Amino acid sequence: MARKGDDEDERQRAVPASRAGRFARMARIAGGVAGGMLAEGGRQIRAGKRPRAREMLLTPGNARRVAEQLSTMRGAAMKVGQILSMDTGDFLPRELADVFARLREDAHYMPAAQLSEVMESAYGDEWESLFYGFEMKPLAAASIGQVHKAISPDGREIVLKVQYPGVARSIDSDVDNIASLLRLSGLLPGDFDIQPLLEDAKRQLKDEADYNLEASHLRKFGELLGADDRFVLPEVLPDLTRPNVLAMTYVPGQPIESVASKSQAERDRVVTALFELMFMELFELRLMQTDPNFANYRYRPKSGEIVLLDFGATRPFKAGFVNNYRKLVTAAMREDEEKAAAAAKRLGYSVGERGSDYRELIMALFDIAMEPLRIPGPYDFATSTMAADMSALGEEITSHEAFWQAPPTDAVYFHRKVGGMFLLATRLKARVDVHSLIDAWL
Repeated sequence: MARKGDDEDERQRAVPASRAGRFARMARIAGGVAGGMLAEGGRQIRAGKRPRAREMLLTPGNARRVAEQLSTMRGAAMKVGQILSMDTGDFLPRELADVFARLREDAHYMPAAQLSEVMESAYGDEWESLFYGFEMKPLAAASIGQVHKAISPDGREIVLKVQYPGVARSIDSDVDNIASLLRLSGLLPGDFDIQPLLEDAKRQLKDEADYNLEASHLRKFGELLGADDRFVLPEVLPDLTRPNVLAMTYVPGQPIESVASKSQAERDRVVTALFELMFMELFELRLMQTDPNFANYRYRPKSGEIVLLDFGATRPFKAGFVNNYRKLVTAAMREDEEKAAAAAKRLGYSVGERGSDYRELIMALFDIAMEPLRIPGPYDFATSTMAADMSALGEEITSHEAFWQAPPTDAVYFHRKVGGMFLLATRLKARVDVHSLIDAWL
């Protein structure tokens, strides 16, 4: 029988802070995968089968091994897995997609001793006297840091987002190491050039690790939405914020998924507000919080307010991208294939030659993705078959060599957000007049 606290202990893992330690962890992943392949090959030989490299590589054991090691490393290694799972999951081998999907769940968190070292580096040896009731177990743990609740010196409930040690300075090496692992192990299709995505991921991760930048994003969104009573955001506490600790007021709320138990009208209202915010971020602000994790949204049942959290993954978009995306959506809503293909090409997508089978497949994929925008009136996400249709079409598209090039990075991050909104709308069985919402921006 498990002792009390065993589950908590299993989720505590020290973060390897040095580059040597992180490289050793990556080498351990590669060694574990190779060992798993040998074991699976031996099993197949004993069963009288001729081993196939793909079957030897993509075993459940290897999937667990890669996911577990990346989650204990946190930082860029974990984040790259999350990015690939969100943006290419429908096109990767199912076993590999499952590996990366695990990385969207809560990460391990630091043991108390390592947490204390980080807090001492931020506030000095007497850091515990600065806060009252500091909770050593985090409220949440993710790829860059973990969040702790405390009481500030002036008596307010606050949260402290504490960055993992070594994460910021290891971003470049982590991304390069995981790219090498994926290529050498064959875990990604050989023709799929992910380098542009990885280079952009380095820039994005460095921004996420800059807590002063995140604080500025939070303040900006707080000012922009201050008069909108649908949303509430934490307030930055600059006197308590450090380069590796972001201090904010605590804003309580229930998981956004709890809205599923509310009336149809309330579910529709909440999801409509989030869609409207997403379009405002793209077309007006050209600045978007791109992380689709449901944990970044909370719900306050008494007031109906939506709590917006975690602005580390906030991304600015250039005017050219926004304008071309507006043209793509406009053409798709009018079912003008030629103009839609031209806009998609200007965005950086490979759309193939006019009249080719590949062009027809790509445009069919865009057509499915644009369905909620194109159909007038409330779109019922509960009965939508959009995700299944896209997945089925995706399998056919992957047979074309032109597909295996990195998509435009701005589109990748925007589609992460769109995909997250569609998934949330489906989970909450919401009906949203997406057509009218976006038409106002076109």
